[in-house]
Amino acid sequence: MSTTPPAPDAGDRAPSRGPGHGGSAPRTDDGAGAPRRPGSARVMFAMSVLVSEILIILFATLVGHGLRLADLGVVWGVGGGAMVLCALAAALLRRGPVGYIIGSAVQVLLIASGAVVPMMYAVGAIFAILWIAAMRVGGRIDVERQERYLAEVEHHRSSTGSP
Repeated sequence: MSTTPPAPDAGDRAPSRGPGHGGSAPRTDDGAGAPRRPGSARVMFAMSVLVSEILIILFATLVGHGLRLADLGVVWGVGGGAMVLCALAAALLRRGPVGYIIGSAVQVLLIASGAVVPMMYAVGAIFAILWIAAMRVGGRIDVERQERYLAEVEHHRSSTGSP
């Protein structure tokens, strides 16, 4: 007598899109066909901006180092602190509004860094625009995803007769 579990039903898996695309991952949280709760586009967009800013701050710090704008310890201390602030904001995005508040403060500081490296006025403004777009568009996408999720849950409940 075999004790191996039955093979999963083909309906329990998402269609395969080739290697590396998660085609073999289960489609649902509970294995019974219920829709999966959507992730946050706003978090993803904001995190992308903040991680990109870590690189921008690194390059600005290298410019400050090369131009000897201040004592090298000060240049790297301020640059390193700003990079850690970006990483902290990115890490806190999923834990409530504090990550967004820190991220917004980073945008102001990035623009203000133009007082030391003038090109940073333009770079800071570009990233501030990206940050605002991430907040607005990501929030809109999240609302639409939540509406679709609720409709899928209702459809699943009505088609399976579960409460």
